[in-house]
Amino acid sequence: MANNPFFSDAAAKAAVDALVALLNSGTLEIYDGSQPADANTAITSQNLLGTFVFGSTAFAASVASGTAPNRSAVATANAISDVNASATGTATWFRAKRSAGNGSGVIMDGTVGISGTDLIMTDVSLTSGEAMHVASLTVSNPE
Repeated sequence: MANNPFFSDAAAKAAVDALVALLNSGTLEIYDGSQPADANTAITSQNLLGTFVFGSTAFAASVASGTAPNRSAVATANAISDVNASATGTATWFRAKRSAGNGSGVIMDGTVGISGTDLIMTDVSLTSGEAMHVASLTVSNPE
């Protein structure tokens, strides 16, 4: 018999809420180049373009949405203050980390773009010293 688990709204929301809580006061690093194979893979030739700081409550509580079999729990990041780019390049992926006071370390990676990606920025063509702006960041878990 095939594996075909489905989770309740409560279980899917608890998983997402626990994950995003790890990012409270953490950082959101923006990179160019190819996204690593996974969040455990070291950064190699990719350039850090800038670093945002999450608020003390990084994400709003998750909500369940969609219809079966495409239902999911989704958490949306609270407002992230603009920062100036530290290098020039095209943003293609991000790495989100815990704060030093929260056990520091990588929590997740994701894609960056102006639409249809994990992290939406208003512009991905970045110039050192110019403002970078996050339009939205969501984290989801299928039910």
